[in-house]
Amino acid sequence: MPWRTVELRGTRVFARCHPDGRLVEEDGKVEIRYRQNDGKAYRAMARNLSTVDEKVLADEHCGEASAAPKPSTDTSDKKAALSGTSASRVSKAASKAASKAAHVPPVLTGDHVVAYTDGACSGNPGPAGLGVVMLRGDDRRELSEYLGVGTNNVAELTAILRALEAMELPLPIMVHTDSQYAIGVLTKGWKAKANQELILRIKERMKHVPQLKLVYVPGHAGVPLNERADELARAAVVARGTSGWQSARHG
Repeated sequence: MPWRTVELRGTRVFARCHPDGRLVEEDGKVEIRYRQNDGKAYRAMARNLSTVDEKVLADEHCGEASAAPKPSTDTSDKKAALSGTSASRVSKAASKAASKAAHVPPVLTGDHVVAYTDGACSGNPGPAGLGVVMLRGDDRRELSEYLGVGTNNVAELTAILRALEAMELPLPIMVHTDSQYAIGVLTKGWKAKANQELILRIKERMKHVPQLKLVYVPGHAGVPLNERADELARAAVVARGTSGWQSARHG
């Protein structure tokens, strides 16, 4: 059976799915893999999995694996597990640092616009919000908007739409997003089974932008403006409210 990319408690994993994208559940659990070919198969509660990417991956995307051993109650095993956890945290920290270093902040001038967009969702679906940071030269504006009940993908897409709608002049714009799903359905020809009307609205808006570049930026990797967009999105969810566009200072 094929796979889909989903999120489990903040970590992206691969989950077994049917050819139409529905997760394969057995007793409320879904087979997952943390890595494509690490040889270990885990099972997670379906309710704890949220959609990251609707693209269905081939069965060969993940290699064969055996069920991961259950945690032992032996003290020595616990110490080893804690040691492994520490190593994992160090590895994740190093990965985030590398991602942050790899992201080169764009040069800000008055002849183009730079935007950072993000979406947040408490549950999927659940209360959703978006955040946008837009810069043009020395000008900076921010938006925190509550969307009501929705999905994470809707929030991510709508954030991009808001950035394009806010364009006051036909200038080139570089939009940064941590949603590979959004980039895929908007620029890579991915076929979306959901959100088709919203995607069409964004694509129609894209036609009126002289030069548009969608740039992937890793989420929660310490990229300042991406973190700020995430903060604005989460603030909208918490407040269940919209601030509207606000002028903000650089830095």
